[in-house]
Amino acid sequence: MKVLVIGTGAREHALCRSLSLDPDVTALHCAPGNAGIAEVAELHQVDPLDGAAVATLATALGAELVVVGPEAPLVAGVADAVREAGIPVFGPSGEAAQLEGSKAFAKEVMAAAGVPTSRSYVCTTPEEVAEALDAFGAPYVVKDDGLAAGKGVVVTDDLEAAKAHAAACERVVIEEFLDGPEVSLFAITDGVTVVPLQPAQDFKRALDGDEGPNTGGMGAYSPLPWADPKLVDEVMQTVLQPTVDELHRRGTPFSGLLYAGLAITSRGVRVIEFNARFGDPETQVVLARLKTPLAGVLLAAANGTLDDLAPLRWSEDAAVTVVIASHNYPDTPRTGDPIAGLDEVAAQDAPHAYVLHAGTRYDGDDVVSAGGRVLSVTATGADLTQARERAYAALTRVRLDGSQHRTDIAAKAAAGE
Repeated sequence: MKVLVIGTGAREHALCRSLSLDPDVTALHCAPGNAGIAEVAELHQVDPLDGAAVATLATALGAELVVVGPEAPLVAGVADAVREAGIPVFGPSGEAAQLEGSKAFAKEVMAAAGVPTSRSYVCTTPEEVAEALDAFGAPYVVKDDGLAAGKGVVVTDDLEAAKAHAAACERVVIEEFLDGPEVSLFAITDGVTVVPLQPAQDFKRALDGDEGPNTGGMGAYSPLPWADPKLVDEVMQTVLQPTVDELHRRGTPFSGLLYAGLAITSRGVRVIEFNARFGDPETQVVLARLKTPLAGVLLAAANGTLDDLAPLRWSEDAAVTVVIASHNYPDTPRTGDPIAGLDEVAAQDAPHAYVLHAGTRYDGDDVVSAGGRVLSVTATGADLTQARERAYAALTRVRLDGSQHRTDIAAKAAAGE
């Protein structure tokens, strides 16, 4: 099978790495890709948001499966353009991707499907915002209705900060705050059948102890030793299958990766948000544990044959990923800094630990930083303690001037807290 992956981040590097290890994949392409992906796939220049250009490239390459990684191309309808060209594609239509593209649409679907979520108001005026914030009280949860690359949500006790964030958005969803730990659960679906993956937990705040500003994610781990063993079954029955069924009923079937961001509250599981694609950095740890070859699973979702798929096989190992971010992330990150030590990780830590590239590019023969989140150092081990030790040991070999990372990824879970 010839496969084309669309995107530039660590999620796409994780997908490409898994696909490169799949014996059924005979040719692997990525557009635009990054310096790390170049080691496992042939790179091509394309505007990921230009559906016609992506479809033309896929046709020229003879691609038999296209995997659209990021949310913006999905919301822009890139998967539709590829489907119209007659090529199987893993990723929802532009209409179905509104589940992530519009928080208000997602709330509407959840209400119709009876999916448990927080109470919320959709606001477009300062008066509506003030009323909603007053109704729920602190801590205030204010979400940009549209795509914001993981940075559109503000959770704060500061009323003025909440109002300022709302004022910067055209339309916002203001919600009640959900207590309890958060879980990310991915499911692969062909629009009818839903196949859940293993749950993961990510770390949104920039600094240790969940301090500092919200980011796109600073690390993740899987499995979750503290979670109820019945969690996946419960979420399948109350969240994932009802949502897929509701979108099918509306005539906008969702095919691809449905990502439920969940809060395990004192009143039960509640959906915080949906995403329409693999999450970053959770993908790095979930795919590290998946033993079933990936290409056939994604193709079954694209072709509507998930029902025929054998149950997924998983490693008993744990996985941890730690994000190395550039200086001043998430504000205005510095780019163009050389990255050293990648060869040392490959030589000394493989196969248990490896580096997935997020924001990197080549400058001549040198790999340099090209984004806020630069690398995901990922490791597996017999348990979370060993996976953490291996990830942080590999991380010490990577040198990037001014870089930052959290030192407490999966620490509480490993300690049984």
